[in-house]
Amino acid sequence: MRRWTPGRGEIEPRAKLIAVQAVEKLLSRPNTVVEVIDAQYGGLLAQTASVLVPCRQHTVANGKLITGGTTVDVRLSRSGSSWRVTSMHPAKPGPAATRLSAAARQVLASDRIILPPASAADIRSGTIEDAVLTAMLTLSETYRLGISVIRSGHPLNVFGTNRPSDHPRGRAFDTWQINGRAVVDPSTPRTLITNYMRATAATGSHNVGGPYQLPGTTYFSDQTHHDHIHAGYRP
Repeated sequence: MRRWTPGRGEIEPRAKLIAVQAVEKLLSRPNTVVEVIDAQYGGLLAQTASVLVPCRQHTVANGKLITGGTTVDVRLSRSGSSWRVTSMHPAKPGPAATRLSAAARQVLASDRIILPPASAADIRSGTIEDAVLTAMLTLSETYRLGISVIRSGHPLNVFGTNRPSDHPRGRAFDTWQINGRAVVDPSTPRTLITNYMRATAATGSHNVGGPYQLPGTTYFSDQTHHDHIHAGYRP
């Protein structure tokens, strides 16, 4: 299993690498392999950062392979050119709901929507708005989605502000990979990313963030969103 390393196109790759190493150490257990799916920013400012690390844990117990996992929000601070971890916050998706909407069941069953463990647990908990779920289903008709975070494991507020984020309220999702191509990778065609951003807005998202600034008030771009596409929905 290949270990995660920062690729081309990363901003502050050292911060991500330190965050990933901290998560691997936190989650390591006997007979357990930690598979980091991605490392994306939950926030990136001049002196502080949030790195979200969705991962799977593969454990051999009694001769059986058990796969689980979580997403960890790793907070870091900068001193000069160095970064250090200040805290880590594993996802808390909550218990599974007894009944799920049709959209939730369809997303969980889809082979075109690749969910990390914490995001799948978010959906099973019944806390994700149907607008988010139907948007993912609509997008999956054209694209294969690599989801990084939906609700749990994301900062409660928009990083560096007092404004509540749409993620913890079940009204947003982030995409780190489109058709198997990482958003952060410079070799990923710009048109693939911008077309996906426009398609996301067409599903009803009022707040689409990504690495490129598109015309219109629906779209935004900043350093935090150079490595993923954010889609937020109104209640």
